Amino acid sequence: MNTLRNKVSLIGRLGAQPEITKFESGSTKARMSVATNEPYKNKQGEWVDNTQWHTVVAWGSTAERMAKKLDKGLEVVIEGRLVNRSYESKGEKRYSTEIEVNEFLIITPKVENN
Repeated sequence: MNTLRNKVSLIGRLGAQPEITKFESGSTKARMSVATNEPYKNKQGEWVDNTQWHTVVAWGSTAERMAKKLDKGLEVVIEGRLVNRSYESKGEKRYSTEIEVNEFLIITPKVENN
């Protein structure tokens, strides 16, 4: 049972530029949304895409590398772990699930504008 652990792998596209936060402690956080698509046939026999949006968070040097290399629309592989957290908003307790990145790989290359 020691081999079981919290691990997530996604292949998807970035919905926007990563949002970067630098803290007074010197730590860096990158936050972004990644869309995954799962095609299926509906009852009418038509192909439909089921798009899911995932909140992805990275810290430290991984966050800094993501800030430099990632752009909206790029297809990426994300490997990490699920992190659940709760917070208060307007007096109500809310819950959030995020993917905390361990590694990432760009599938589509970044196109340079000349």
